[in-house]
Amino acid sequence: MFSKVLIANRSEIACRVIRTAKSMGYRTVAVYSEADANTPHVDLADQAVCIGPAPVGESYLCIEKIIDAAKKSGADAVHPGYGFLSENADFATACKEAGITLIGPPPEAVALMGSKRHSKIAMEAAGVPCIPGYQGDKQDDETLLKEAQRVGFPLMVKASAGGGGRGMRLVTDDSDLAAQIKSARSEASSAFGSGELILERAILEPRHVEIQVFADLHGNVVYLGERDCSIQRRHQKVVEEAPSPAVDEDLRQRMGAAAVLAAKSCNYVGAGTVEFLLDTDGSFYFLEMNTRLQVEHPVTELVTDTDLVAWQLDVAAGKPLPLKQNEITLTGHAMEVRLYAEDPSQNFMPQTGLIQNWLPASGEGVRIDDGIRSGQEVTPYYDPMLAKVIAYGKDRNEARRRLIRAVEDSVLTGVHTNKNWLAAILKHENFAAGLSTTAFLNQFGEEENLQPVKPSLAEQGLAALLLRNENLGDSKGWRSIGQNRFECLLGSGDAKTALTLTNSQGNQWTVTADEETSPLTLHNADDCTILYTVNNVRQSSSFSLNSDGLWLNTHSGCYHFHDQTHTPANAEDGEGSGDIRASMDGLIVDVLVAEGEQVSRGQTVLVLEAMKMEHPLKAACDGTLSGLSVNSGDQVKVRQVLATIAKAAEDEVAA
Repeated sequence: MFSKVLIANRSEIACRVIRTAKSMGYRTVAVYSEADANTPHVDLADQAVCIGPAPVGESYLCIEKIIDAAKKSGADAVHPGYGFLSENADFATACKEAGITLIGPPPEAVALMGSKRHSKIAMEAAGVPCIPGYQGDKQDDETLLKEAQRVGFPLMVKASAGGGGRGMRLVTDDSDLAAQIKSARSEASSAFGSGELILERAILEPRHVEIQVFADLHGNVVYLGERDCSIQRRHQKVVEEAPSPAVDEDLRQRMGAAAVLAAKSCNYVGAGTVEFLLDTDGSFYFLEMNTRLQVEHPVTELVTDTDLVAWQLDVAAGKPLPLKQNEITLTGHAMEVRLYAEDPSQNFMPQTGLIQNWLPASGEGVRIDDGIRSGQEVTPYYDPMLAKVIAYGKDRNEARRRLIRAVEDSVLTGVHTNKNWLAAILKHENFAAGLSTTAFLNQFGEEENLQPVKPSLAEQGLAALLLRNENLGDSKGWRSIGQNRFECLLGSGDAKTALTLTNSQGNQWTVTADEETSPLTLHNADDCTILYTVNNVRQSSSFSLNSDGLWLNTHSGCYHFHDQTHTPANAEDGEGSGDIRASMDGLIVDVLVAEGEQVSRGQTVLVLEAMKMEHPLKAACDGTLSGLSVNSGDQVKVRQVLATIAKAAEDEVAA
């Protein structure tokens, strides 16, 4: 028995667990890093303990600090959430040794399923369908090259430890097999501390279908249907839904039985997910088992009418599962997408900054799981996921329509997000038809309807008017060119547009750029919403305006604008600039060029780490590195000048 639960996590999942734990009568304890001191999960819990500086290695990944926080606060149970220590066998063991109930599986199951090599050996022994391959303990290059020929091409080389696509390579023939093995081993060693690899036959264009399983301490194991997570980017899930449009009742029962068999074979306890690849011929193969609650668990909760966190708490307290297998039914359809702080127009570059306004959507069948609020800083230290937008409907198409609306109606200003990219995926005819595989984004990602939409001329005019004066009619500061006509230069990202705005009467305007014109009528506005008419269509948009510029949220996108009418041109920030600036807040993890060395255009000079990703910072011109203001290990701010290149003369470049 336990009475106080410490949540060893942050943000959205911490808030999610705290709410259910409190509703069940448990006291709750949050842990937080110095960077998270003012975040919602800290305020939501009954108590909170600071566990160290912002870097995860000094806070959320530090087992000793988590155990110490539990002892200080009197917490007698720990919920690890997902990520961080949720699949760490050493953490599970440490909780057990400290007499703290871990709301998760036993250490032995975590250790087994944490290794792709050992788990696959165990699954084959248990009779769970597995992809043909090699998972032996001989790891020398000669053995791997020989086994690859036996398995055949195309072939997947995979790191045995970890996940997220690191240490994973698709090899189509043997010409570069040796190089790919070397590369995968190096990346795996760096990311997970283990260079152990497995080989598998590549299944091209499969579906990614996973089964939610649950086991108690009394030997009962059930499955709660499946989730389809086929749409992925860089092996990270983008859209998740339940049930899968590719799974009928017969296939569901066969996959469910295999997942239960996998759980029983390792004496599993608690919530777990058995992931499978579903081939086009209906064959399915074990991929891995996640020994924790999944990010996408809400879609299962909605179609089964359950609270899986409540199940976790009850199972950890020794109670039997609340439902038998024949009592679990799937009703309706649910979909989820992950709202990220990233800019799809800049190759999905993670974003940092101040959330000026967060207004999550609401409505019938809509659920928002978040851990953010207006005025909160998005820092470079953690995963860029901000919230999960989820929708339920009586059938798949109703769930999809509701999710599109919920995504588009959720307003977040201050940092760029992927929300309009998500909406475009949900609207795509291939997805609407339920035909998507893991190849979806490779096949359709370059299509025009999945690319960022540029602001319309009317939207640019609206932005210009909001930037000039919140009273919407005062053009103070613009260049007057007579007869109620004004000029301004509007900046958005790297683009600049020269606009002419003509005021005919009242708040009726005509916006002109080059040869294009658009009428625009303003009606009224408050601090964050403006009502206007374009082409005889009356509509409203939300916005936030401060010294950082204007964020304008419309149905086509969320745009960041600056008035650059009186901003002098800065040639050094243009093409071929000699300055190398930080692309975002982050940590310098490598300096590849010493001061005084020659560099070439496109050469990586420094490597910046932020939001669990590394970002190369490259020279924009040929020349000599004449200034270097940072070292490896330094924290930097966005747009900070990190290095300066003295450009080579044109005759030197030609020579």
